[in-house]
Amino acid sequence: MYRALACTLVSLASACGAVAQSADDVQEADFTFDGLATVVSDYRYRGWSLSGERPALQLEANVAHVSGFYAGAFASTIEEYGIDADGDGAKVELDISAGWAASVAGFDLDAGAMVYLYPGASDVNYVVLPVSAARSFGEWSVTLGYEYTPSQSSLGDVDGTYVWVGADWASDSFPIWFSSVIGREEGAWAPEGKTDWSLGAFHTLGPVDLGLTYTDTDEAAAGSAVVAELRSHF
Repeated sequence: MYRALACTLVSLASACGAVAQSADDVQEADFTFDGLATVVSDYRYRGWSLSGERPALQLEANVAHVSGFYAGAFASTIEEYGIDADGDGAKVELDISAGWAASVAGFDLDAGAMVYLYPGASDVNYVVLPVSAARSFGEWSVTLGYEYTPSQSSLGDVDGTYVWVGADWASDSFPIWFSSVIGREEGAWAPEGKTDWSLGAFHTLGPVDLGLTYTDTDEAAAGSAVVAELRSHF
C-alpha cells in the first residue's frame, strides 16, 4: 500500500514541478502553489471509513492562477477497493480537480470538476461537479456547498447529489480553531438518503497542525469515530 502511495506521490510531485516550471517561464508572480502532507488515524469521508478504520497517509498539491483558475491533486492510502477478476484492487485513491475560484460581492465562490481515480481497480472511477459559496462574519466563516454526481456506468448509471453547510471559527486571541460540517446525500451513494456531520478542533504547533475530529452519520453501519490528524504545509 505505502509503495503504491509513494509511486503516486512521485507522479504528483513531477506533475506539480512541471506546472511550476511552466509558470516560471510565463510569469512567476501570476501563480501560487501550496501543498499539504497529512497522517490521519482513519480516513473518513462523509462518515464512512475508506481506510478500513486504519491510519492513512495523504498528500495534496494545488496550483492557482491570479485569474481564479486552479488545478489540484489529492492522494491517500485506502482499504483495497474495486477488486476485479484478477483479485486485485486499488490501494490508493487519487483525486484530480480543476475549477475557478474568486471573491464576488463579499462571497468566496468556487466551481469546478473532480475525478476520483482508483489505480489498479476496474470500472470504479467517477466524476463529480462541486460548487460552493462562503462568507466571513467576523471570526466566523460559513460555507454552503452543492455537489452533483452525473449518471455514469461506474455508479450503475444513477446520479447523485450532496448538499452541505460548514461553519468555521478562529480567533487571534485563542490558540484553537474549530471546523464543523453537516451534509445530506441522495442518489448513487445513498439510495435511501444519508446525513453526516463532523466537528473538529485544531491547533498549530511549530511547523505542523494537530487536529481531533468527531465524525458521525445516520448510517448505522458506518459508525462514529474520533479521528486524529497531523498535517504540514509546504
